[in-house]
Amino acid sequence: MKLKSIAVITCWYGDYPWYLPYYIHSCRFNPTIDFYIITNNTEIIPNKPDNVKIIFRELEDIINSASEKLGFKINIDYPYKLCDFKPAYGFLFPEIINGYDFWGQSDLDIIYGDVRDFINQDMLNQYDFISLRHDYTTGCFALYKNNDLMNTFFMRSKDFRRVFSNSEHFCFDECNFAWDELTEGNSIFDINTEIESFTHIIRKAQLTKEINAHFDFILIEGLTGRITFDNGRIYYKNEFEGVMYHLFWFKKNYIPLKKPRKIPDKYYISKKSIYY
Repeated sequence: MKLKSIAVITCWYGDYPWYLPYYIHSCRFNPTIDFYIITNNTEIIPNKPDNVKIIFRELEDIINSASEKLGFKINIDYPYKLCDFKPAYGFLFPEIINGYDFWGQSDLDIIYGDVRDFINQDMLNQYDFISLRHDYTTGCFALYKNNDLMNTFFMRSKDFRRVFSNSEHFCFDECNFAWDELTEGNSIFDINTEIESFTHIIRKAQLTKEINAHFDFILIEGLTGRITFDNGRIYYKNEFEGVMYHLFWFKKNYIPLKKPRKIPDKYYISKKSIYY
C-alpha cells in the first residue's frame, strides 16, 4: 500500500534558534515526510537532509499574498503572529501542499520521534484532522487532510477576520489561551474565551460528525527531564515513547553557549541540559 504523503510547514523569520540542528537531525529519521521551512534566513543549514526543504520568502510577500487570497488586509506586525495563521497554511500555500495527501503545521522547537509509527496509515485513512493532545488542537504540530474542506476550515470561526486583521496574538491555532481550564478537564464550550478558536470549530464539527478528528496525548512536553533520543525515537524515562518532544518549556530553561554542529544519533535531555 502506498504511503499517504505528508508535507509539514514551518514559518521562521530572523536568526535560526540554537535548537534548529536537533529539529533538522530528527527530520532525517522521517524520510517519508517532507518538511518545509519558509524563511527569510539565507544561512546554510549544515547536515540538512533532502526531505527538509527551504523556501525563501519575505514576510511582506506572505502578507501581500495572504491579503489577496483572503480578500482583506491581514496584519503580521511581528513573526510570532504567524502562529494565528497556522490553520490557514493549506489555504495560503497551495503551491507547497499540491499533490500531498496531508499537510501539517509545525514549529522548530520540536524533536521528532518516529512520526509514522504513531500517525500510521490507518489513522491517515480515518481522520480529517489530527491533534497530538487530548484537550485542544496542537499548534506545535497538527495534520490536515489536503482537501477544500480542511484547507478552508479556519473560515468557520466567526472571528477569523478579526484575528487575521489584528496585530494582537490570539492563540487562534489552539484555544485562545484556555490551556489550564482544558487541562483540568473542562469543555471548550464551557470556558469564556475572547474569540472562537480553532479548537472550538474542530470540536463542533467533531460533535456533529461532519469531520473525524483525532485527539489523543501522544507527544512529550513540559520540563520533564529523563528524555532520551535514540536513533529516531523519543522516550521519557526509557519507558514511554512519544511522537515528538516539544521543547517549549525546556528552551526557556536552557540556552547553550553555542549552536551544536553535529548531533549524535543518541543523546539525553535533562531538565537543564542536553548531553551526549
